[in-house]
Amino acid sequence: MKCPFCNELQNRVIDSRLSKDGHAIRRRRECLDCSRRFTTYERVEASIPMVIKKDGRREEFDRDKLSSGISRACQKRPVSVNDIEDFVEKIERKILEGGEREINSEVLGEEVMDFLKGLDEVAYVRFASVYRSFKDLKEFMSELKDLVGDSSGGRKRGGK
Repeated sequence: MKCPFCNELQNRVIDSRLSKDGHAIRRRRECLDCSRRFTTYERVEASIPMVIKKDGRREEFDRDKLSSGISRACQKRPVSVNDIEDFVEKIERKILEGGEREINSEVLGEEVMDFLKGLDEVAYVRFASVYRSFKDLKEFMSELKDLVGDSSGGRKRGGK
């Protein structure tokens, strides 16, 4: 394991324990060169399904890519890293346990949208604007109207 700070290969494991969900081993390591500490996670490598993209291309499911996309949508929003990681872990587990060889990107996108819609509306709109690739302002405004209609639920907002 390379040190993320100095790229040295020599390090020692200080502590090992199961992650919260029990699906990974968390290892605390110390670099023997620069003495800095870092954490690694070990997961069982399962057969990774292919994601079928909108244009028909296929690529391996990438947990980091999913996490990165959600994190970008949540940037500067009151969304914890733990919430994002828990959700990504849940999606990854669901995909791997499902045993499918391929999964449609639309299925993943809709699950992310449902998650963000319940968590932070601004993050939801950010993600939706990229995921749905609106053709014009009219489509974007239609999505916003739907969101406002869903979140108001018939109650008055702002104490009016």
